[in-house]
Amino acid sequence: QVQLVESGGRLVQAGGSLRLSCAASRRPLSAYAMAWFRQAPGKEREFLAFISMIGGWGNYAESVKGRFTISRDYAKNTVFLEMNSLKPDDTAVYYCAAGRTSATMASSYDYWGQGTQVTVSS
Repeated sequence: QVQLVESGGRLVQAGGSLRLSCAASRRPLSAYAMAWFRQAPGKEREFLAFISMIGGWGNYAESVKGRFTISRDYAKNTVFLEMNSLKPDDTAVYYCAAGRTSATMASSYDYWGQGTQVTVSS
């Protein structure tokens, strides 16, 4: 099974940018659809974006469309989430996930990383 490790989360000011990474081991990411979710305290896990297994086409939640970009580097076996124009409401733990189909539901993904904290100050 694939193992996922997120990195790149930190404290950033509103309006700033961050790039999160999700590095995979044991299996190639080309075998999976990949997604990013986030979870803020007291809230449910929220879908942000996925990138398809084949073709690399992406889909985004309305809340991040135009600000966040998902991409994958097959050579590095890594998926990225580029985040721009960050807002305090973007503060959450960010998770990457791998699954067999591209979907917006968390239950569709079989493998998860441990998460990385993003904090956006006003």
